Amino acid sequence: MSSFAHMIENITPDIYESLKLAVEIGKWSDGRKLTAEQKELTLQAIIAWEAKNLPEDQRTGYMGPQECASKSAPIENILFKSDSIH
Repeated sequence: MSSFAHMIENITPDIYESLKLAVEIGKWSDGRKLTAEQKELTLQAIIAWEAKNLPEDQRTGYMGPQECASKSAPIENILFKSDSIH
């Protein structure tokens, strides 16, 4: 087992919330600023933890069902109108 996977297994819900807050505000709980590398690794850990522990609709980046707007809007038939002249 890799150390990253092992780390994910040991994240508790409290640790998850703490990591999530750190990324949101850009600081650790003691006030130190996250480096770019720390932010990247923390985001990876958050996403990996969510994939194992949360339903899809509660995960980071979830956008809901996506459908093309043209599928839901009726399209006017301009070629064959009933009142058109032939």
